[in-house]
Amino acid sequence: MLDVKQCLGECEEKMELSVMHLEETLSHIRAGKANVHILDELRVNSYGSMVPVNNVAAITTPDARTIAIKPWDKSMFKVIEKAIIDSTIGIMPENNGEIIRLGIPPLTEERRKQLAKQCSKEAEESKVAIRNARRDGIEKLKKAIKDGLSEDVEKDAEADLQKIHDKMIKKVEELLAAKNKEIMTV
Repeated sequence: MLDVKQCLGECEEKMELSVMHLEETLSHIRAGKANVHILDELRVNSYGSMVPVNNVAAITTPDARTIAIKPWDKSMFKVIEKAIIDSTIGIMPENNGEIIRLGIPPLTEERRKQLAKQCSKEAEESKVAIRNARRDGIEKLKKAIKDGLSEDVEKDAEADLQKIHDKMIKKVEELLAAKNKEIMTV
């Protein structure tokens, strides 16, 4: 027979993973201020293997509009610069021999709207994943009735699942609102 608590736990875990994925995705979206996460996807060739930039350099944000990259090995300057230029980041690196600087340009109004739209799309995908987890949970509970689970327990579990769903959707809405505020702040 189906363990109701375990079923609810699995559904909640799937929903939380969707929320965590959204948080991660939103952290990679540039919002007009320096954020070291925009370099997370960047890989460079270090001694024959492709590694993240943060494995070969210290990455800091000295102020709100600058990212500083200080390679530990002087031979990595050209490699890191080339990787940044070839990437989709869209910022020209400045190299003074000691540090590679990325000046984060302010966003235009049009670009802000595009980013807000992109964030909304990501949030909607997260909501769909949360709804799918709820639907799968409800289907498991309905099947469990045939295996001897009482209808009262099933209805209570379904109500609990709905509460978990509502809580996760609210988290998604809060994340989206915070990111939109961040993007739209000039």
